[in-house]
Amino acid sequence: MADAKFLALDFGASSGRAILATVNETISLQELHRFGNPQIRMLNHTYWDLAFLFNELKKGLAAAGRAGHRDLQAIGVDTWGVDFGLVGRNHTLLGNPVTYRDSRTEGMMEAAFSLVPQEEIYRRTGIQFMSFNTIYQLLSMVQERHPLLEVADRLLFMPDLFNYLMTGEMTCEYSIASTSQLLNARTRNWESLLLKKLAIPEHLFLPILESGTPIGRLTADVQAETDLPPVDVIATAGHDTAGAVAAVPAKAGRWGYLSSGTWSLIGVEIDQPIIDEHSYAAGFTNEGGVQNTIRFLRNVMGMWLFEQCRARWEREGDKLSYDRLIAMAQAAEPFLAVINPDDARFLNPSDMPQAILSFCRDSGQPGPQDQGQMVRTIFEGLALKYRFVLEQIERMRGIQLDSLHIVGGGSQNDLLNQFTANATGLPVVAGPVEATALGNVIVQAMAKKVIGSLQQGRDLIARSFQVKTFMPQDTDRWQEKYETHRSLLMTTRF
Repeated sequence: MADAKFLALDFGASSGRAILATVNETISLQELHRFGNPQIRMLNHTYWDLAFLFNELKKGLAAAGRAGHRDLQAIGVDTWGVDFGLVGRNHTLLGNPVTYRDSRTEGMMEAAFSLVPQEEIYRRTGIQFMSFNTIYQLLSMVQERHPLLEVADRLLFMPDLFNYLMTGEMTCEYSIASTSQLLNARTRNWESLLLKKLAIPEHLFLPILESGTPIGRLTADVQAETDLPPVDVIATAGHDTAGAVAAVPAKAGRWGYLSSGTWSLIGVEIDQPIIDEHSYAAGFTNEGGVQNTIRFLRNVMGMWLFEQCRARWEREGDKLSYDRLIAMAQAAEPFLAVINPDDARFLNPSDMPQAILSFCRDSGQPGPQDQGQMVRTIFEGLALKYRFVLEQIERMRGIQLDSLHIVGGGSQNDLLNQFTANATGLPVVAGPVEATALGNVIVQAMAKKVIGSLQQGRDLIARSFQVKTFMPQDTDRWQEKYETHRSLLMTTRF
């Protein structure tokens, strides 16, 4: 196979990268550009800085041009879910996108349920109820009669927005649209009844494109700035988790996945959505995947708790590396306290260590007394929550999982990986780290006929990247702690 080059533009909620992938008998990756993704606070709201991000995107394109990669076969963009930008008449951008952690959605779930029963929303969309979903962001704009909503012609989710800025083409890719809680999970079309009942303008929404659809080429302006030819832009798996799941290096079998980063997305890949009273009560979501798959999963608050503790300690003058904190956690007393990572107080606190101490106090447990204990408490709580979610999946699917694949940045955390194996009793296969970018590339390569199927892409990834397996240890003690604290882990309140 001759070399085929693809560029993955991978935007996370804290940073972004431009990654060059060379595909032949294996896949190799090269990071060409990396940048931060700061949230901007203005007039009581929190925004993404779209102009800054697009400029960094163009720097990534230019880095590819400077490095001699003018023979790119395609470019694809993936981002976090739910957030969007608005476009008005004459292709006018209307302001900066508001971040999903903004407070404008407070009370909007309850407002929506007063207009449409909660059960009906879930029955139609199959999506987990989270206060920051697109449906509640838009309802907040409807209720305040937001002026931008009144003049908007189109809504573009974040990857679609970047694709538009590169190509001038406005499109809407399936995997990212499915995060909105406005898409019918079975028909894969916009849910008109919800839009009508919530007074959300239907004309904002574009037809749905499948992952892997070519949408256009770089505009002349972008070509001139980046020294690239008119490269094809593919609507890849626009939601980063869809990309990460596509990159799981698994073969046939009853495997689960955990995309581990700021959020932990834990679930299984299935052919048809599961929407019934059990999935509704347990808060599971049915998001769109690659090649007509469904990502049946639960969002769990992930490394966010750890990252926010570290940021707080750094502001207080105690700058500790990730490796140092993890070593301190490994040496700390086990099971000092068990927390539920999904408690609402952990969503966006000003002081995460104090929020954790508050949870321990309210649940009648001693609080961590130092940084090592705090980090260990977070990791143990995450591992136990993962077990709780996987047990729910096994009951609803009527299966027993035989392994758990952890992909993404969190797969580098050996301590948490081992805790997860201990808690779940499953072999944990960790890696690859760059799963989101790899999934992005796999979809591009399928669109360009370089790879024939999703499974061929997974096999290619398995040949190209080493993984690390963690076998369960000390399972009796973890079982005891799980049984003792299981009721505490049941609540999901974000």
